[in-house]
Amino acid sequence: MKANLLLASALFVCAVPAFCDSSIVVSSPQASATVGVPFVLAATASPCSGQTVSAMGYSLDYGATAFVYAASINASVTAATGSHTLHVKSWGNLGAGCDTDVPIVVSASAPPGQYTDVTVSQPNNGAELVSGFTLAASGTQCDSQAIVAFGFSVDDSSQTTFAMGNSVNAPVSSPLGAHTLRVKSWGNQGAGCVTNVAINVVPSPVSQLPSNAIAVPSIQNLVNWQAGFDTGTGGGASSSGVTVLTASPSLSGSSREFYTTSANYGGERYDIQFGADTSTSNFLYDGWFYLTGSSANIANLEFDLYQTMANGQTVIFGFQCDSWLGTWDYTANAGTPAAFVDEWLPSTQTCNLNNWAQNSWHHVQIEYSHDANGNATYHSVWLDNVEQDLNITVPDAFALYWGPTLLTNFQVDGWTEGESTSTVYMDNLTVYRW
Repeated sequence: MKANLLLASALFVCAVPAFCDSSIVVSSPQASATVGVPFVLAATASPCSGQTVSAMGYSLDYGATAFVYAASINASVTAATGSHTLHVKSWGNLGAGCDTDVPIVVSASAPPGQYTDVTVSQPNNGAELVSGFTLAASGTQCDSQAIVAFGFSVDDSSQTTFAMGNSVNAPVSSPLGAHTLRVKSWGNQGAGCVTNVAINVVPSPVSQLPSNAIAVPSIQNLVNWQAGFDTGTGGGASSSGVTVLTASPSLSGSSREFYTTSANYGGERYDIQFGADTSTSNFLYDGWFYLTGSSANIANLEFDLYQTMANGQTVIFGFQCDSWLGTWDYTANAGTPAAFVDEWLPSTQTCNLNNWAQNSWHHVQIEYSHDANGNATYHSVWLDNVEQDLNITVPDAFALYWGPTLLTNFQVDGWTEGESTSTVYMDNLTVYRW
């Protein structure tokens, strides 16, 4: 169904400029500009109808659409001389389509556009970020010259950070607020190119915690972690797991290793009880996770939290990065607390473990809360300082007849029909509650 929506969306045009979609920002060419042959199309897209952008495209007049599976376009476009309408399009990860139109005049006497094939893979245009976020960009050409260096600055700062070569992967510090991240590249004969990315720098979730928040740090170091097969991963599936403390790799000097063997897409659950508070109702889950080359065998990672409430029912905050769908998923009770039906639902925010760098630490933070009846609200998730807002409220109370409990569950689901193994490390896991 999504594929059909995508194809259908490629055909629509924005006939009246007043109704063009503001989620698409075309920085080149400007509306009604006279451009040369070829001209440069540079555009970025923020969420389309509330959906994370998974692809963009463009066409001239009623011609064929060229696609780019990213949230930005930087292309050299050849067109016949004369007046044209450039249709710039984007598609959300659940099939929504957006479009904006740019009227242009192509002239043989106008100079050709300065083309660069620089792609900024992180951050996306319009992203909400915590300072210290990662810039990842690469390219081979700047104005037809081979790129030999990159640089970046925030807004019009005179301080540019440089990186030799045809790519850059670096942390970026920035004050709070809306800014323009200027990604610069230089050719081997002196040409200079700039790709701009609009960003909004937001506070760290930890910095926004109330003064009465209670922190349980270093949960990975607790000694009573249990491992067990999750029967909910399907008939015929199987798994086994071992978890131990290790000094390497580690951020704190002591991380927890999870070694999982899975067959037929089986999932292994690792859990630990770390408290017995029934009165608090707001939580921030904050941990670091290291993926090895074996992450190719992992379909999903779950970061779950269970709390027994004052009424004796248990609220389950189930949350996972789902590589099957490419989304962050959350759990809800589709039944009643007594006759519960636990189900996974996809959010509109994207997550795919295939996009997580291997042999690297990744920072995962999740904020959620519940009311007295166990209606859970999933507020936001931060992955490597990139904020994604959910603000979804669902019933999540279960009559499990547990005593007072605070428990976290980390689960590794296999991604192969045959037997496979994977290793993941956890460090600095802290759960805040208030």
